[in-house]
Amino acid sequence: MVPTIESMEVVPVAGYDSMLLNQAGAHEPFFTRNVVVMHDSQGYEGVGEVPGGEVITKRLESCIPLVVGKPVSQWKNVVRSCRTMLEQQIQGKAQPTGQETAHAQIFKKVTNVLTGVETPMLDIMGKHLEVPVAALLGEGQQRDSVRFLAYLFYVGDRTKTDLPYIHDDDNSDEWGRVRREPALTPEAIVHQAEAAQERFGFHDFKLKGGVFEGKEEIKAIKALKNCFPDARITIDPNGCWSLKESLKLCRDMTGVLAYVEDPCGAEGRFSGREVMAEFHRLTGLPTATNMIDTDWREMKAAIRLDSVTIPLADPHFWTMEGCVRVAQLCHDMDLTWGVHSNNHFDISLAMVAQAAAAAPGKLNACDTHYIWQDGQHLGKVAPHFEDGCLRVPRDGVGLDIELDHQKLKAAHKLYVDNGCGTRDDARGMQFYIPGWKYDSHRPAMVR
Repeated sequence: MVPTIESMEVVPVAGYDSMLLNQAGAHEPFFTRNVVVMHDSQGYEGVGEVPGGEVITKRLESCIPLVVGKPVSQWKNVVRSCRTMLEQQIQGKAQPTGQETAHAQIFKKVTNVLTGVETPMLDIMGKHLEVPVAALLGEGQQRDSVRFLAYLFYVGDRTKTDLPYIHDDDNSDEWGRVRREPALTPEAIVHQAEAAQERFGFHDFKLKGGVFEGKEEIKAIKALKNCFPDARITIDPNGCWSLKESLKLCRDMTGVLAYVEDPCGAEGRFSGREVMAEFHRLTGLPTATNMIDTDWREMKAAIRLDSVTIPLADPHFWTMEGCVRVAQLCHDMDLTWGVHSNNHFDISLAMVAQAAAAAPGKLNACDTHYIWQDGQHLGKVAPHFEDGCLRVPRDGVGLDIELDHQKLKAAHKLYVDNGCGTRDDARGMQFYIPGWKYDSHRPAMVR
């Protein structure tokens, strides 16, 4: 008898965050996620984690009637029926006007909701078949160790706000302390990198740019390379530099920058894909993006124009199956697959690791924000990085996560007690710069 899904629960949750700065502003004290928990007719539990926000919560809840009662083996048909229903829901609805952050634009897609349906079903199927989720994706599990990078951020001074940012929660080592303190100089970024490497063993570093003027951020990149001469290092200003500025900043950075993520975006009558293609051609530097190839139509155009060397296609915005399909495409077309990240718990970390374990060919070190949330896991066993990598055991089952329901309940209470909802990076910035508003063509601190 094929097991069927008996229940699906959507649990909005929150965790603590530092005042991480980016082109869209400053992270709030709490980040939000949606955790989906399913149970089947034989007592197995499956979990998944996708971005937070009330829109995604409600869309996931609208999928419940299409999931409950369906055989686990029909997960592809279930996901397809949810896609059809969700696309019909949003068809014809008025779209917001004005400037939107890249974060907001991606969240209008329904794929993050589909991932919330797909992943728990894959988790359950893996448990029945006694194989990891990676074995169910693409051409099966390709590796048992996945390399991650240290995602570095400029960190604002929380004491300049009246917001309840966490601090003094982990003084067990230098990373635990430094991740809650201001980091606004090249020296502070290097110290952050040293502390992250000491705890997690990373060999790759990415700096979130788009905060200060580009020439100041390049100083931080050069300081990182001086400290870690053998490391792969990149910067991501979220497309806020002009093509002219990005060429000036990066043309002579071969050997320092291993690649550049979204240095520039659309300008005038030229799309972001066209402008990125010019940057790639004129600098010779490999390019990565999660902004100009966020679906298959955009991906086709980006590849035809030679805009991107490293498509960043994580499971939350492509689905588990979809992101591995991107990896297969990259392998066949001599590209390098990678993923991007938002703040997340350990369930998302496991999802990325399983997808990366199934990705064929050459992989970029995976992005993760988890180092900023380390210690807030929702599973019964904390993730463990060794030499910058996570193991994906071939004898594991499903996502290899056993949910701690008490921790899930506490994370939901944190969400409710603090009135969490849709992410707003502008609020923290307005303490630094009164009246601050997002501008897609300017770094956050340049006003």
